[in-house]
Amino acid sequence: MTYLEFEKPLAEIEGKAEELRALARKNEQMDVEKEAKALDKKADTMLRDLYKDLSAWRKCQVARHPERPHCRDYIDQLFTEFTPLAGDRNFADDHAVMGGLARLNDRPVMVIGHEKGHDTTSRIERNFGMARPEGYRKAVRLMDLAARFGLPVVALIDTPGAYPGKGAEERGQSEAIARSTEKCLQIGVPLISVIIGEGGSGGAVAFATGDRVAMLEHSVYSVISPEGCASILWKDAEKMREAADALRLTAQDLKKLGVIDRIIKEPMGGAQRDATAAIASVGAEIELMLGELDGLKPAELIHARRKKFLDIGTKGLAA
Repeated sequence: MTYLEFEKPLAEIEGKAEELRALARKNEQMDVEKEAKALDKKADTMLRDLYKDLSAWRKCQVARHPERPHCRDYIDQLFTEFTPLAGDRNFADDHAVMGGLARLNDRPVMVIGHEKGHDTTSRIERNFGMARPEGYRKAVRLMDLAARFGLPVVALIDTPGAYPGKGAEERGQSEAIARSTEKCLQIGVPLISVIIGEGGSGGAVAFATGDRVAMLEHSVYSVISPEGCASILWKDAEKMREAADALRLTAQDLKKLGVIDRIIKEPMGGAQRDATAAIASVGAEIELMLGELDGLKPAELIHARRKKFLDIGTKGLAA
């Protein structure tokens, strides 16, 4: 288990419990279970206290946790018969965006998502989940394909933002993001978007302009990262805590503001502590959201989706 900065006291207690059990495994005559269970109970209480009322900045840290389940994990557990589709038919295949045909509880769907990778090699291959223009153009192609065959689209968002490199800008990064966002608004099939970690800037909006937008309890969704915001406003990236509070990037604030539709509860301590349970919760919510859209005609879906996003900004945090 990788512990976050604010979890260090918890790491010490859980570490002591594991040390006791390791000693007992080496010496069968040692009876440490009573002491280990007492430490477990103390750790459980501390975990609940730590996660009872997380600040916006701490939620950012949890959303970025390296052991948090990623798009590939969700596809492996929730979907069957996944057939990956690659390339934008124009320039290249972007490995930061994965997508393809699959079945969710035997319902055929098109699934698209950002993939960050799990280790150094895969993170470099996936560009840490930061898509280039060809990634968004691939998504547009897959959404067109889904609309042609009447398949619902499930989008899993987890990106720090679109890749800001020179080559990406030369190939039309902003235009590609705009086209992907436009395509989300145009397709006449249900579009479910779930933010499973970071929802960074236009790179997230390009997949998150859906009929239903959900966020995991400790995920974040913002126009800019707290560090980027602090660098612009205060010329000091160390002001990221104040920036995180000001950005209103938590699922709880965004639900009040009407930017998202629902919050999906995570296991105590975050999705990284029980990935299987977290993924199952997301799967159940996706099925519920798809059920809410069953029977709606393409014109009805497009009209309601357009109205939903035009109405953003009409609610305040006091509502």
